[in-house]
Amino acid sequence: MSNRRGGLLLVIGPGLLVAATGVGAGDLATAGFTGAMLGPTVVWAVVLGALLKFFLTEGLARWQLATGQTLLDGVGRHIGRWALVLFLLYLIPFTYVVGGALISACGITTNSIIPLTDDPQAGKLVYGSIISLIGLLIAWVGGFAIFERIMAVCIAIMFTAVLITAVLLQPDWSGVLHGMFVPSIPEASTEEFSWTLSLLGGVGGTVTLLCYGYWIRQQGREGTKWLSTCRLDLIVAYVFTGIFGIAMLLIASGTDVSGRGANLIIELAARLEEPLGAWARWVFLIGAWAAVTSSLLGVWQAIPMLFTDAFRGVLGLPRLDADALVRTTTSRIFLIALATLPVIQAWQSFKEAQKVYAILGAFFLPLLAVVLLLLNGRGRLVGRNFRNDPVTILVLIFTLVIFVFYGWMKLS
Repeated sequence: MSNRRGGLLLVIGPGLLVAATGVGAGDLATAGFTGAMLGPTVVWAVVLGALLKFFLTEGLARWQLATGQTLLDGVGRHIGRWALVLFLLYLIPFTYVVGGALISACGITTNSIIPLTDDPQAGKLVYGSIISLIGLLIAWVGGFAIFERIMAVCIAIMFTAVLITAVLLQPDWSGVLHGMFVPSIPEASTEEFSWTLSLLGGVGGTVTLLCYGYWIRQQGREGTKWLSTCRLDLIVAYVFTGIFGIAMLLIASGTDVSGRGANLIIELAARLEEPLGAWARWVFLIGAWAAVTSSLLGVWQAIPMLFTDAFRGVLGLPRLDADALVRTTTSRIFLIALATLPVIQAWQSFKEAQKVYAILGAFFLPLLAVVLLLLNGRGRLVGRNFRNDPVTILVLIFTLVIFVFYGWMKLS
């Protein structure tokens, strides 16, 4: 495992990785469409969502640092292997849908910047497939250090481009502050309420939260002495997530859009030309491209580790560290499947993929909250000083309730 010393990435690297991986195509589209529909009045949902994700990710980091076990390892040992079987049954369709959405989004954004042919569908599939294979190559031979540096460049591009665009549009900052501290949903219709919950749950990721545990291990963080570093790391990460989500809301605010998914991003970019000029379209497109590409690279890098860790737990095999997990045959096979099979799904409607992604993601967050309540609530497992405190317990219970309700809404 890596044990590098010094440098900004040592402190905030893993958190930014999980934040960038969590801000995928569906999250950009959700923030864009919700911003177009509701404007800055739902800024509070972005802030609250980032706060809830902080508590969830801090909980899994606290578990891992206190016990030396990944969260999936803890689930297998203390809840049961049956829970890992259910996780695998959940992870496979989730990965297929998300993989297809990311390949599609990378293809659409790349083709909008450098058109390949007159057929956007063909350009999408060719570019998406190429970027998917590049992601496979980086995950296969690049190693964590190279991956971290590539992601740092993508993060800088996406954050700078989107933030500059939002600021230059000169939004109503008083309205932004009001939307941040006074929760409201205009007219409170069923559709608007559903999109607000989608915004709350989508921005910042779902299953990708689990990746954080593997990335801090690859960076050499083991033992409770790293807990304060992880908390600082995650504060920076979710402040970044919140600012990025708010910027997307402001860019789309008041815009009449008809697209969905990555096509909505392209439509937003085109509409920036009138108030800001043609350069703004290119800046926003490049930022969006960096966002979806970094998300793809993060998923290709970490999801095979999640699958392999859970699969080995079901079989009762010895625990491996993260660097060893990525070199196993199981992880390699899953990575190849992840980078190739979802191309089939990329032919389909992004809108339908986004709907399935929202439903699958909605059921993961409450399950994660339950696991953290069970495992981190036992002093004999994590130690008395690292158990959930009363505030954390209340936040996890709130997360459980709100996302069970959201999942029920999505199904019904």
